[in-house]
Amino acid sequence: MSDNKKRLAVFCSGTGSNFKALFHAIIERELPAEIVLCLSNRAQCGAMDFAREYGIEAIHLSEKQFATHDEFALAMLDALRERQIDMILLAGYLRKIPDAVVAAYAEKIVNIHPALLPQFGGHGMYGMRVHEAVIASGETRSGATVHFVNEEYDKGRIIMQNHVPVLPGDTAETLAERVLRCEHRLYPAALEKLLAEQP
Repeated sequence: MSDNKKRLAVFCSGTGSNFKALFHAIIERELPAEIVLCLSNRAQCGAMDFAREYGIEAIHLSEKQFATHDEFALAMLDALRERQIDMILLAGYLRKIPDAVVAAYAEKIVNIHPALLPQFGGHGMYGMRVHEAVIASGETRSGATVHFVNEEYDKGRIIMQNHVPVLPGDTAETLAERVLRCEHRLYPAALEKLLAEQP
């Protein structure tokens, strides 16, 4: 690995479809980065299986393992610093990042949200809830947003967005499939943009 490659950690809670899209895009586009860590709040998930299959370190780190929130935050920071992580990519990670980690990695933590922020974001807005809310609102388009993470849910600076139509007769599930395909294109494009902008 050359010294100028950014060392990335991907945080996941589920199947890791965006993690897979990012991993393959880094290789195919020869981006100056390498995913060296998959961190999950779950002991087992599809994302961790994928990481191990491709020789990426996978660790389970959950607040439930610690007596206090501060101890959890410190353990997360220690894990990131030990592995010299430059940037954190959230890919279906269903926990709020501790404020101490956000402060230590200001403008270095990136998330993808399955809607066009600032609409349909905030606490509790994840997964099918987002798509149900979009359909209920009567919106004619949705999409995905890649944004920096700060101390508030879905309030960090927007990096890139792309939209898809909301079609007549859409269910949350059909819209989710369309948005997910959009995410798999958008997240690698946003990462490529960020890497080009970084010294």
